[in-house]
Amino acid sequence: MPAPIRLRELIRTIRTARTQAEEREMIQKECAAIRSSFREEDNTYRCRNVAKLLYMHMLGYPAHFGQLECLKLIASQKFTDKRIGYLGAMLLLDERQDVHLLMTNCIKNDLNHSTQYVQGLALCTLGCMGSSEMCRDLAGEVEKLLKTSNSYLRKKAALCAVHVIRKVPELMEMFLPATKNLLSEKNHGVLHTSVVLLTEMCERSPDMLSHFRKLVPQLVRILKNLIMSGYSPEHDVSGISDPFLQVRILRLLRILGKGDDDSSEAMNDILAQVATNTETSKNVGNAILYETVLTIMDIKSESGLRVLAINILGRFLLNNDKNIRYVALTSLLKTVQTDHNAVQRHRSTIVDCLKDLDVSIKRRAMELSFALVNGNNIRGMMKELLYFLDSCDPEFKADCASGIFLAAEKYAPSKRWHIDTIMRVLTTAGSYVRDDSVPNLIQLITNSVEMHAYTVQRLYKALLDDISQQPLVQVASWCIGEYGDLLVSGQCEEEEPIQVTEDEVLDVLEGLLVSNLSTPVTRGYSLTAIMKLSTRFSSVNRIKKVVSIYGSSIDVELQQRAVEYNALFKKYDHMRPALLERMPIMEKTATNGPAEIVQTNGETESTILDTKHLPSITQPASQANDLLDLLGGNDVVPVIQTTVPTKPASAGGELLDLLGDLSLTGGPTPTPAPSVPMSQPPFLLDGLTSQPLFNDIAAGIPPMTAYNKNGLKIEFTFERSNPNPNIAVITIHATNSTEVDMTEFVFQAAVPKTFQLQLLSPSSNVVPALNQGSVTQVIRVLNPQKQQLRMRIKLTYTHKGSPVQDLAEVNNFPPQSWQ
Repeated sequence: MPAPIRLRELIRTIRTARTQAEEREMIQKECAAIRSSFREEDNTYRCRNVAKLLYMHMLGYPAHFGQLECLKLIASQKFTDKRIGYLGAMLLLDERQDVHLLMTNCIKNDLNHSTQYVQGLALCTLGCMGSSEMCRDLAGEVEKLLKTSNSYLRKKAALCAVHVIRKVPELMEMFLPATKNLLSEKNHGVLHTSVVLLTEMCERSPDMLSHFRKLVPQLVRILKNLIMSGYSPEHDVSGISDPFLQVRILRLLRILGKGDDDSSEAMNDILAQVATNTETSKNVGNAILYETVLTIMDIKSESGLRVLAINILGRFLLNNDKNIRYVALTSLLKTVQTDHNAVQRHRSTIVDCLKDLDVSIKRRAMELSFALVNGNNIRGMMKELLYFLDSCDPEFKADCASGIFLAAEKYAPSKRWHIDTIMRVLTTAGSYVRDDSVPNLIQLITNSVEMHAYTVQRLYKALLDDISQQPLVQVASWCIGEYGDLLVSGQCEEEEPIQVTEDEVLDVLEGLLVSNLSTPVTRGYSLTAIMKLSTRFSSVNRIKKVVSIYGSSIDVELQQRAVEYNALFKKYDHMRPALLERMPIMEKTATNGPAEIVQTNGETESTILDTKHLPSITQPASQANDLLDLLGGNDVVPVIQTTVPTKPASAGGELLDLLGDLSLTGGPTPTPAPSVPMSQPPFLLDGLTSQPLFNDIAAGIPPMTAYNKNGLKIEFTFERSNPNPNIAVITIHATNSTEVDMTEFVFQAAVPKTFQLQLLSPSSNVVPALNQGSVTQVIRVLNPQKQQLRMRIKLTYTHKGSPVQDLAEVNNFPPQSWQ
C-alpha cells in the first residue's frame, strides 16, 4: 500500500478546493484511505493519519472513528506518538463516552514517567477531559507532582488540581498541604497557576476561605514586587510586568477581602498604589485598573479609595474603545446605589454616552441616567432624556418612556411640570408606553384640580396636531369629556386661552370615532366623552344622534355602550346629570412598584393587614359615579364576562360557570329564581339603590392564600354585601416574586351549582415582577343556602415568553366567609 500523503500536503490540497462540494469530496476520499489504513493495523503511519483526522475534525467533519487509534498512540513508547494521541484524546473524547476510561492506566503510568514532557502531556489531558472517576483514581499522582521541585510540572499539576477539585470537591483537602509553599515560588508560571488553584478552593469552601486569609500579606507583597520591579523582557507586556498574574492576584484578594475587615485593611494601600501607578494608555493597564476597581468595590475599603475607583471608571468613559466604555457604564450601574454622590460627579459624561452610536452603550447609559435622577437634577436630566427619547431607536422608546414616567412621578417639582413632561412623552412615543400609563395620567390630571383648564386645552391642541398616538388620544378624550366646559369657556390662566366652540369639540371627537387610526378602546373613550358632554354642552340633540348611530355598531363593546347611553337619554334621563357628573379625586394605594389607581370617592382609604378595601359608597350620586367609571372609559381592560345563565329564562339559578372543563359537581340543585320577563330585557341601572354596596371587611375574617406556585401568589380577602348578606365579596391579590413580569394574566373561577358567581374586571393583565405591585380582581359569590364554599380556579399567563396554564382547587375558606 502506498504511503499516505503528509498533513501539510492534505492542508494544501483542501485549500485548493473552490466549492464546498469539492472540499467534501476530498475529505471523504482521504477518510476512506485513513479507515483502510486503520483496518490494516498500519503502525508506521498511524500518527500521521490521526493528525490528518484531527485537522478534519477542526474543519467540522466527523472523526469519531479515530478514538481507539488515539488510545493506541497513547500506549506507544514514542513521544511523537504520545503527543498526537493525547491531543486526539482531548479533542475527540470526553467523559460522556466510556472509551475514555480505557486510558486511565496509561495516564497513571505516564504521570510517573521519567520524562517531564510525557508527564506534562498526561497532566494536560487529565486536566482537560478527566471524568470524576479518573480524577478519584489519579488525584494522588497529581498531588505528588504538585510537591515536586520541577516548576514545569508544578504549574501543570496546579491546573490539573483545579480540574480535579471541580469534578470531585471532596478531594480538596488532599491538596491543602501542597499549597503551603506554592506562593514562595519565583517562577511566574507556578505563581499564576497557584493563585488560580487558591481562588478555586476559596470559592468552593468557606473553611478554605478562612484558612487562606492569612496569605493576604504574602499576596500583597507579590503584587507590590510586580508593580515596583523594573523592566523584565520575559514578563513584560506593553510596559507592564506580567499583567496576567496581577489580574489573578487582584481577583483572589477580592475574594479574601469580601466581608473581612482585617484583610480589607491589609490590602487598601496596595490597591491605591495599583490604581495610581498603572499606565492607562494601553489596554493592558486598563484591564488591571478594572480588576482593581472591582476589588475596591467588593471589599470593605475606605471611602477615599472608593471615590478613586469611581473616578477611574469616569476616565474609562472618555476612552475611545467602546468595550472599555461599556464596562465602565456597567460597573457604575452596580455601584450607583452605594456611592451615589461619587457617581453623580460624572453625570455629564454619562449623559454624553446617550449619543453614542453603539446600542449596548446607549442602553447602559440610559439605565444609569435614570439611576442618577434625583430631586436636585430632575429638570436637567429629564431634558436630556426627553431629547434622547425623540431621537432613539424604537427598541429604546418603551423602556425610556417608562423610566421617565417613574422618575417624574417620584421627583416632579410641580404638577404642571409633571403633566407637561408626561404629555411630551405621549406625543413623542405614545405608541410605546406601558398599558398603565393612561390610567396613571388620568389620575394625575384628576387630582390636579387647579390645572384642569390648562390640561384640557393642551390635550385638545395635541389632538388637532396628531391622532396617531393612541394613549395620548385616550387621555385627551377622557379629559375633554370631563372638562369640556372649561375648554369652551376659555378659563385657562396658565397660557393664552383658545377660542373653541362646542361643535368644533364634537367634530374632533366624532372624527376619532370614524378614524382608521383609532383602536376599539380609543373609540370607547371617544363615545363616552361625547356622552359626558351631553351634561356640559347644549348640543344634546347632536349627541343623541351620534349615540343612536353606534347602537348598531359591529363592535360589540361600542354597541353596548351606545345602547346603554341611549337608554340613559330615554328611560333614565332624570338620572343622567348625576351619573355623568365629574369624577371625584382618586387616591393611590402605596405599592413598591408602579402605583395602582384606586377610586375612593374622596374618602380616606383604611387598611387592615395590608389588604386593599373596596370603597364604601354612601350616596346615590357617588354610586352613579362608580357605575360611570365602569361604563366610561378609564378602565382600559375589557371586562371578562363570567356570569352567563345556563337557561335564557332563568335569573341565575343554574351554575354560572364559563370554564367548561372546570365544572364542579355536588350539592342539590337550587330552586330557580323568578324569571325575568323577556319582553323587557333587564338594564344595567335597574335596581339602583342608595344603600352602600359593601361594608368594611367583616371583623374576624382572615385573608387566605389560595395559590402559591412558580413565583405567582394569589391571596383572597373577604367582605360582606350590605343589601344581601348572602353575597360574599372576595378580592383577589395576585403578586409575582420572579424577576420577569407575568403578562396576559387571566384569572377564572368556577363554583358548584348551589352557588352563583360573578367575576368583575381585573385591575390589569400584567403582574409586575419582584412583588412591585399586584393585580386585583373582585369576585361576588351568592350563597343562599349557607353551604361550605368550594372553588376551582384556572390561571393563565405568559412568563419569559412561554404560555403557562394551571388549575387549583380552593377548599379551605374561613367559615366566617360562608356562614
